[in-house]
Amino acid sequence: MIIVKSKQDTIGALASFFCFVHCISTPFLLTFLAAPAYTNSPHIIQLWGHIDIIFLGISLIAVIYSARTTAKQWVGYALWTSWVLLMITMFNEKSEIIHLPESINYIPAFLLIFFHLYNRKYCQCGEENCCLDEKGQ
Repeated sequence: MIIVKSKQDTIGALASFFCFVHCISTPFLLTFLAAPAYTNSPHIIQLWGHIDIIFLGISLIAVIYSARTTAKQWVGYALWTSWVLLMITMFNEKSEIIHLPESINYIPAFLLIFFHLYNRKYCQCGEENCCLDEKGQ
């Protein structure tokens, strides 16, 4: 857990990036796997379809730690909002409650990457109480 605490923004940005790459590569990979030689291995397609849940879980852990330690409160809210939007769009894509273009998933993934990198560069503090401004916020 110490690694997660010290590198939460890097881990969160990487998880979001890999989630993004996963989403982009899925149509190409499924087209390749749908070839006749691969029809006998549907478990690969099912496994690939659940990898995004793993990325979402890793991103959740990174958002929890990043939001707790950010020096700017609005960045914590932005991280949580981006993560919730990503979760909603992912589960909507799996259940197809509302028909949305698949590119909608890219927006919260990009936002998570952006806010993790922004937080990593501009919002880190080394002490427990250094994140508070003069008003205690």
